[in-house]
Amino acid sequence: AAALKRLAVDYMHPEVGVKTTDGASMGRNYFNRASAPETEDFEYAEERAQALADAAALKRLAVDYMHPEVGVKTTDGASMGRNYFNRASAPETEDFEYAEERAQAL
Repeated sequence: AAALKRLAVDYMHPEVGVKTTDGASMGRNYFNRASAPETEDFEYAEERAQALADAAALKRLAVDYMHPEVGVKTTDGASMGRNYFNRASAPETEDFEYAEERAQAL
């Protein structure tokens, strides 16, 4: 049971490293050796950077959609918007008191 626990801890915590007492034991790193093939091409790096940029833009849009209380920040002086709910030509909305009276009457 102790050996199984030691193996489980070694598997779940690779940052701990390997401790050995045998001087004859050795290993070879096949990833950082000089003759190792290049791991990532330039095209793949550009594609990955573009995918990460797209994901960041989608995250910003999702945050803007889910949190309308944050508001809109703009740097363009020519940008403007129109409020269709509080304008003078908007149809009248019913007050809360009138709505209560109507509900009681019905």
